[in-house]
Amino acid sequence: MEEKQLKLLLKDMSLDEKIGQLIQLSGEFFQANDISYGPRDKLGISQEMVDLTGSVLNVAGAEATRKVQEQQMARQPHHIPVMFMSDVIYGYKTIYPIPLGLGATWNPEIIKKAFATAADEASAAGIQVAYAPMLDTVHDARWGRVLESPGEDPYLNSRYAEAMVEGFQEKIKDNKGVAACFKHFAGYGGVESGREYNTVDMSISNLCQNYLPAYKAAVKAGAKLAMTSLTALNGVPSTADKKLLDNLLRKVWGFKGIIISDYASIYELVKHGFAADAVDASYKALDATVDIDMKSPCYANGLKQLVTNGQLDEKKIDAAVWRVLSLKNDFGLFEDPYRGTSLAREKASVLSVDKRNLARKIATEAVVLLQNKNNVLPLNKNEKFALIGPYSTEHSLLGMWAVHGEPKDSVSIYEGLKRYVPDIKTAKGTDINRNRQMLKEMGFPSDEAISQVISTEAEEKNNNKLALQAAQESDVVILAMGESTLEAGEAGSKTNLSLPANQLDLIDKISALGKKVVLLIISGRPLMLTNVKDKVDSILECWFPGTEGGAAIADILFGKANPSGRLTMSFPYSSGQEPLYYNHLSTGRPVHDSQHVGRFLSKYLDAPAEPLYPFGYGLSYGHISYEKMTLDNKELRHDEQIEAKVVLKNDSDWDCEETVQLYMHDKVATIVQPVKRLIDFKRVDIKAHTEKTVSFNISSKQLTFFDNTGEKILENGEFTLYIGSNSQDCLAQDFTLVD
Repeated sequence: MEEKQLKLLLKDMSLDEKIGQLIQLSGEFFQANDISYGPRDKLGISQEMVDLTGSVLNVAGAEATRKVQEQQMARQPHHIPVMFMSDVIYGYKTIYPIPLGLGATWNPEIIKKAFATAADEASAAGIQVAYAPMLDTVHDARWGRVLESPGEDPYLNSRYAEAMVEGFQEKIKDNKGVAACFKHFAGYGGVESGREYNTVDMSISNLCQNYLPAYKAAVKAGAKLAMTSLTALNGVPSTADKKLLDNLLRKVWGFKGIIISDYASIYELVKHGFAADAVDASYKALDATVDIDMKSPCYANGLKQLVTNGQLDEKKIDAAVWRVLSLKNDFGLFEDPYRGTSLAREKASVLSVDKRNLARKIATEAVVLLQNKNNVLPLNKNEKFALIGPYSTEHSLLGMWAVHGEPKDSVSIYEGLKRYVPDIKTAKGTDINRNRQMLKEMGFPSDEAISQVISTEAEEKNNNKLALQAAQESDVVILAMGESTLEAGEAGSKTNLSLPANQLDLIDKISALGKKVVLLIISGRPLMLTNVKDKVDSILECWFPGTEGGAAIADILFGKANPSGRLTMSFPYSSGQEPLYYNHLSTGRPVHDSQHVGRFLSKYLDAPAEPLYPFGYGLSYGHISYEKMTLDNKELRHDEQIEAKVVLKNDSDWDCEETVQLYMHDKVATIVQPVKRLIDFKRVDIKAHTEKTVSFNISSKQLTFFDNTGEKILENGEFTLYIGSNSQDCLAQDFTLVD
């Protein structure tokens, strides 16, 4: 539709029609399947307003979306098509590893491909908007939603933001793309104590330096929507924060797209104590330029009253509606409200061989080898194997937020391993979790429902017995352990990051047999592995690995692929260390290089200050040594660059893919700076028994920081550059920034 026609349409719409465009409801309002996660209270919205609704939440599939579209267009006076929006966070039907696992690839290029293929599947199923990428910087593994984030570093997250947005949106014009809706703006990952929906309170410097960059990168990449956070940031709920949304996001960053609330977050302004009632909440959210009210009654029941009594200028509603209509027009929905969706296209698109192959490759790159004593891995196919644990034959490897994925479509670990060793023994050994109270908190509705997912005491004893028997008859025991799907994700906050007690008990029993033991961890967050690392030989962090997870894990175990994954979130020595992240600020009494000794340092009495496995960490089957770091100049001028080089030597029989990480530290600044800060990285292939020189160019732009007014600062002085395989093991060289 031409812009002139679109303006005429807006002008001809009634106030009720306009308000309808700003409302998003889920499937149960349209006699469609509703797979939404979240509270399901009745909203008290009239049928008339339901008929005028502008967008639909989490209804997917060619048949379902075509049916709802036809129904709603017939009811809407101007036959305006609805837009279908959904959680396509790390895949639609072909599911990739969780975003924390995607982050561990350190490979934005392949992640862009993943999001492009996810967009192809989702668009074939009638979806136009994906609620992703989630770009909250995460520092606290207790928070369940770390599952959805690429990790703890703002620079790396920014690189992923760009890749994910571009992947989603690159084929919109061909009807094979979806609009990216980045979230949760802003700072949701900083919730206090890792507790879901809790307060976020931080300095402006911290916000600007660590939390905002990835969102800004998404805006720069052209993301068409932004979703607000469910939390209050520095005392103001993000959904009504005019300075954050209208000023920073729209005016300063130049964001022209749609801002949508998170699930019911406009109504929750009342619960925050920021709005007096639903009408007041409507005013404050719209005044902050929130365009769409997701699953709350506020706009539906409040906006008309505000206009009628003169509190709200209808022009503000018009501005929001214009943004909604413009996006629909960009998608060509006025010409083709079904956007080429058909059952035939959907069938051809989802779970294709090419998409499965990509999922397998990405899942392989996401696996992080944390430990490999005595080079137990890779495995020798001539040995006898037992696969033991609750994830041995389990198909639920997708994680909580793969809402459209089907476990039945995934490759289990057992199925993956059988391709290499057909006669592998297997035993469940124990349940994923036997804590009834925790299962109840996860959402199981009754004791009867809980009893369906956990064994009786007699069954548990027998499961243990069968597992030990299988282990005793084998040379190598592969333990498939981890979290339940419902333990990680939204509302999955935990204070104890250890494996469940029943799993720990089984590990103890298996360890006592003296066999070679390989531990596979299936999880949505960093777990505390201090209490198991000495009881097993090798540890692989596999995340929730997705549709091809079992195949990818087998490829790693038997050496078809050499592990290359590197952590993007620190693994704690103890749960009590959280929040834990590598780029923390320097203190006056650091553990190392302090003027003080003994007790009076920034440390714990009962645990190290450092993580068990640091940011950037990961092993391979080969060994790469870092040697001869040099700088071509010890002075860097503002308008020039210096070059840093390091020699990497592969003294093993394995071809390796190494992630070379470049960090810096500003020694003296007017705002205390992190002990290290990632500023660049490179993935390099190094053949067996060869060496390679890797270089980085450093400019003054990489040395800036933010003050507590939000201004970007560049100060002359002394800096240290670090190059290494992770954030702890680095070579270092100093240089000086001068005019």
